[in-house]
Amino acid sequence: MPVFAIFGIDNGAVNTAINLLILVLVVVWLALIYWTYADARRRIADPMLIACATCASLFPFIGTIVYMIVRPPEYLDDVRERELEMQAAEARLHQLDYSLCPHCDYVVERDMLRCPNCLRKLKDPCPNCRKPLDPAWRICPYCEAELAAPPTPRRRRRRESSERSAVAES
Repeated sequence: MPVFAIFGIDNGAVNTAINLLILVLVVVWLALIYWTYADARRRIADPMLIACATCASLFPFIGTIVYMIVRPPEYLDDVRERELEMQAAEARLHQLDYSLCPHCDYVVERDMLRCPNCLRKLKDPCPNCRKPLDPAWRICPYCEAELAAPPTPRRRRRRESSERSAVAES
């Protein structure tokens, strides 16, 4: 029975060893292609980039090594989990009694009337129960006291007066 001789080797034992070595290398190469595909699916969201990574691994061993160098450092699940943790932390912060000053972004408690950093007025006290109220509210939600109508902001008055003067001039 003729034996298939690779590299022109006529010795049966050496030829068998080389055939087994080539078979092992081909199996490892195919396993690396599959590993690159599976790893790219866990790390990359774009299907085109997954296909490119898999095609690069078709170059024996070199493609997989290049992919391992340029692949994203995190799994997509880890990125999503971190984003969910950040959103949960932000939600917990919003539930606490702290907020930010709209003028200087200093952390203030929700019941503060003035910002301790920029000294701007944040809320008005209720004339009846002295609890902090939003300036736009017409009634105190704590004691149900009627409040005066909220004043219009000064900026609007200035804009309206400047608009009136601009209309009058033209």
